[in-house]
Amino acid sequence: MSDFFGLKKAGTTVRTEVVAGLTTFFTMAYIIFVNPAMLAETGMNLEGVFVATCLSAVIGTLIMALFANVPYAVAPGMGLNALFAYTVCLAGGFSWKQALSMVFICGLINIIITVTKLRKAIVRSIPESLQNAIGGAIGLFIAYLGMNNAGLISFTVSGSVTPGMTPFNTPALVLAVIGVLIIVILMVMKVKGSVLIGIIVTTIIGIPMGVTQMPASIFSDSGTWEGFKEVSFAFFSSDGLVSLFSDPSKIPFVIITIFSMCLSDTFDSIGTFIGTGRKSGIFDEEDEKALEGSGFKSRLDKALVADSFATSIGSLLGTSNATTYVESSAGIAAGGRTGLTSLVTAAMFLICVPFSGLIGMVPTAATAPALIVVGILMVEPFAKINWKDFNEAVPAFFTVAVMSFTYGITNGIAAGFIMYCITKVCTKKVKDIHPIIAGATILFILDFILKAIG
Repeated sequence: MSDFFGLKKAGTTVRTEVVAGLTTFFTMAYIIFVNPAMLAETGMNLEGVFVATCLSAVIGTLIMALFANVPYAVAPGMGLNALFAYTVCLAGGFSWKQALSMVFICGLINIIITVTKLRKAIVRSIPESLQNAIGGAIGLFIAYLGMNNAGLISFTVSGSVTPGMTPFNTPALVLAVIGVLIIVILMVMKVKGSVLIGIIVTTIIGIPMGVTQMPASIFSDSGTWEGFKEVSFAFFSSDGLVSLFSDPSKIPFVIITIFSMCLSDTFDSIGTFIGTGRKSGIFDEEDEKALEGSGFKSRLDKALVADSFATSIGSLLGTSNATTYVESSAGIAAGGRTGLTSLVTAAMFLICVPFSGLIGMVPTAATAPALIVVGILMVEPFAKINWKDFNEAVPAFFTVAVMSFTYGITNGIAAGFIMYCITKVCTKKVKDIHPIIAGATILFILDFILKAIG
């Protein structure tokens, strides 16, 4: 094992790698509760998505461990699952099978752009300010979902829509607020696995409050596996991939959504790898230079390929885009340097599979606080935007505002791209607009026009 993973060369030990793998797992394990709850809103089987979430994390993380030999974990990504559930299905009117088809296509595209020079072109095409705006806006969007799921936000319609805060007079809302406080306090105290611990403690507190409903059994049963059969490989049916492009009026939206998925997945992964890999010594400058070429020459190349394959595998199993988790940095901080760390994390996700009964007892009031806190963590990129430069602030603002206020991630990206192009045209800097940005903007405008006349 030591020779296979190169522990001595990496300056680590089996014990250190095991501890690091456990640390990563407990930091990101909240996804096994949050992801099924979110995707179930589209009509997907809750227990089936639970199994799909665990297995996609197992397989994706194993690829990281055995192929790339890096200490990163993969699971369905926050933000990408929100795009899947709320933008594509609930707002866009697509079935969850069609949404899974988009995820599968996104994975194939990511594999192609990862092993070719197109990867570098796409990364360079998006201005840093827009990258930061998109990342932060998704965080704000997720926090909004958390507040809405907790019942904290209310809208009174009487001739006009009046937003407000719900009175703290329901057990579920009170429990959600308690959950937020628990997670925030644990985070401030730097307790590892704060989000997961918060979900568990909040669920337990909800028992005497009458919010948490106890399951008949904590173990997976035949219904669980039937649910998994229902969601796995489901998009190959006639009402999935086959029907995705059947309506010409929806084709622009499909293309734009897949493009948005690819953008989010690509930048999330590269940002995580570069941000944590260079600092820890996992990747070096040669790895970053490899981004300019193609093939599988470096650990970073292999890690990106592993991430890309994980997306398609996740869609086959029945879940939204799988991506490399920034929470892997917790395991890296604990000393993880090789794929053995990922192997341990994958084993922990596999152990969770037989306990699907647990997922049914976790109330929305316990997962909503996790969304709010994850949103807090994801808005950090806002600090990197130069808000004093009006030309930079305009596209960033419209990305954030439109994404949050219209309940649509794709809408926000579209608004940001369009306003970016307008500012460049008006300041006579058309040459600064990358062809990829220009092409995407044209698609966004075309989509808006078709929706207006349709």
